[in-house]
Amino acid sequence: MLMILPVAGPSADGPTASEKASIDALSALAAAGATVSDVKGFCERQPGACDVGSQALKLMGERVGVGAAMLQDYFGGEATTGAAATPAAKLTAPARDTLTPADRKPAWRGQPAGARAA
Repeated sequence: MLMILPVAGPSADGPTASEKASIDALSALAAAGATVSDVKGFCERQPGACDVGSQALKLMGERVGVGAAMLQDYFGGEATTGAAATPAAKLTAPARDTLTPADRKPAWRGQPAGARAA
């Protein structure tokens, strides 16, 4: 996503206009392939870090999806998450008066049977 956004202003460190023109789709694809290959190698060298990173990316993706759905709901559209839309479950009132007589009986706090008072 960030690669398609325009960059504000010229950069002294970046490529010139003629250098930018020489970067074609095939070169970009080759660079992306090399990056993926390097990431695979990193995951083989550091499997723990790779697992944590994949979990973080999954969580970030879920949050982005929820955020997009919230924005779409806010602006009046129906959010689609790729799954079939299901109606929200009806909320029921919390249960009341569910204690049994044994539950209501207070716990014994005195001395155990057979113990002498001090």
